[in-house]
Amino acid sequence: MAALNGNLGARLQSPALATTVLFFVGSLVSLSYLLATEGLPKFNSVEPIPSYLYFGGFFVIFYILSITWVGPKFGIGNAVVFVLLGQLISMTIIDHFSLLGVVQNTLSAQRLLGLILMAAGVFLVVKRV
Repeated sequence: MAALNGNLGARLQSPALATTVLFFVGSLVSLSYLLATEGLPKFNSVEPIPSYLYFGGFFVIFYILSITWVGPKFGIGNAVVFVLLGQLISMTIIDHFSLLGVVQNTLSAQRLLGLILMAAGVFLVVKRV
């Protein structure tokens, strides 16, 4: 995805336009899938949905814009491995502090060692020989 959208952004000379195209196509596919598998949604929820649950859309937009702009300049592989490492670190913090209502999974020595090994792996992947 990063390579495709980075290339599209370069050809369109606009990471923002490439991101808009990506989300337009994604919305069409997602809507088609929803209608084909579940039909029109029924909103039977009696309790309001917290507004912060919709922030995922902002994070996705930020990620796609960033990877579309940075990827061609920094290298798609480099950008993806650093995003992966960032996601692992974020996941560990969210789990450890039980943020956003997730089940708490305290940072253990084993998990910390896993993060250190992942960071070392990222370094080895992006290091030029």
